[in-house]
Amino acid sequence: MFDLHRLRLLRELKHRGTIAAVAAALSYSPSSVSQQLSLLETEVGVPLLEPVGRRVRLTAQAEILVGHTEAVLARLERAEADISASLTDLTGTLRVGSFQTVSLTLVPAALTLLREAHPRLRVHVTQAEQETTLPALLARDFDLVVAEEYPGHPRPRPAELELADLCEDPLRLAQPGEAGPAGPTEALRALADHAWIMEPVGTAARSWATALCRQAGFEPDVRFESTDLLLHVRLVEQGHAVALLPDLVWGGQPPTVAVRGLPRGHQSRRLFTVVRRGRGEHPAIQAFRAALRTAAENLIGGGGPARRRRPRSAGPATPRR
Repeated sequence: MFDLHRLRLLRELKHRGTIAAVAAALSYSPSSVSQQLSLLETEVGVPLLEPVGRRVRLTAQAEILVGHTEAVLARLERAEADISASLTDLTGTLRVGSFQTVSLTLVPAALTLLREAHPRLRVHVTQAEQETTLPALLARDFDLVVAEEYPGHPRPRPAELELADLCEDPLRLAQPGEAGPAGPTEALRALADHAWIMEPVGTAARSWATALCRQAGFEPDVRFESTDLLLHVRLVEQGHAVALLPDLVWGGQPPTVAVRGLPRGHQSRRLFTVVRRGRGEHPAIQAFRAALRTAAENLIGGGGPARRRRPRSAGPATPRR
């Protein structure tokens, strides 16, 4: 029988890429990791690693082992969930990765609900973009990740992960001054010569925003790049840029700039939670998901802050035909 600890090290290597990264994540020395993987090769009887330049990669036989290891670990996570479900109260630590707008709005409300219902559950939250948190979830650095999906840009869905919908977050065009009476596509075109602020290249939000502008017939003049949507808001407020912002950025308060709806098919982003397969039945996961859904329903379930309370200059909140 193969040693499970060594199999987990092989799995970690697949997800983290280098022996040094595995060692750093697990507080081992690189030489210790290499030694354990060498012992695993002896147990299996075939090479598991092959050199590629100054790094190593998994052989086909190692990939087979990792696939079986994933199944074993998923089964163990189900066992952990069953044990937790048999207890009368939730304890332990839940590690959550979340991006900025959710961390600022939904997570605090969810934590309040959890504190009241499960005071012994410790929730550790890290704010980071999903390009970082989703790989870290696979590597077992997080138990749950909040992620987003923009219109027309579906994300890959690895078989090792389970998704659960959270809510739809309306997206709107935000601009300095007053929004004119034109329809949504015409409103975009009218801002073709303005400076724009967008998230960095390589993010889902940037790909969506660029495609939206191109569909309207222009290439956006992106002068500012940041994942910090509060900076997006500030530059629009000061008249330096145009932005595409989700309703959650206002945190339930009236928008401070003129906002208007977007063309059909681009009107909202989808928010969802992600866990490793086999983890979704864990009571702590279920409790946190339920608290997040309640927070979302309270904040944007009624149509979003930009719809409920808009400045008079905002123009129509829904696309005009």
